[in-house]
Amino acid sequence: MTVRYAPDHASRAANLPEHQAIYKQIHDMILFGRLRPGQPVTIMGLADTVGAGITPIREAIRRLTAEGALQALGNRRMCVPEPGAAQIEQVYFARFAVEPELARRAAARASPDAIKALEAIDDDVDAAIRHGSIEAYMEGNHRFHFALYDLAEAPTLTKIAASLWLQIGPSLRVVGGRFGTSNLPDMHSETLTALKDRDGDAAASALRDDIAQGRDLLAQSFPEARV
Repeated sequence: MTVRYAPDHASRAANLPEHQAIYKQIHDMILFGRLRPGQPVTIMGLADTVGAGITPIREAIRRLTAEGALQALGNRRMCVPEPGAAQIEQVYFARFAVEPELARRAAARASPDAIKALEAIDDDVDAAIRHGSIEAYMEGNHRFHFALYDLAEAPTLTKIAASLWLQIGPSLRVVGGRFGTSNLPDMHSETLTALKDRDGDAAASALRDDIAQGRDLLAQSFPEARV
């Protein structure tokens, strides 16, 4: 199977069953904003993009539609939903409840090696910001957050966070295009300091501020979705 849009994703999906690898590819296209909110796509178009057959593409679309990441437009077309005020309010309500708690739990469990690994990811995020690469920022920021959340050893909360990110990722890509990478959320240094101090409250506060930055930029980019 040939992945045309991102060879690095091909290597990460190489050990997955074909249907799961195809789902992961389209999932990441949505998560990192390669499919923009409202941009219509077709089954054939997605099949061509990821180099796959129609059947696994249909299955991936079915799963992503059930997860709220795609919506049907009719005429065999679908799109990433554009954000509405009710959805944004609920997503951010949930993010403020779940992700600071994951950071709090991670602070109690983060080893020096784990913190060094997070610092290395954050270096990549900082480089993406300096170079103005929205895509590298999106991927690096996701890696940082979910490496942090994995430290919490709370798989149910982490699964909820992943679902919320899938719903909001495409819109944050629009935010990056409008405001540039230098204005995108980045409270990683504060988070890392809190982890080194094993200060769960400070880690939760840093995550809360990071989420608030993204929410405020989103409201400026999508006034109709202001919360």
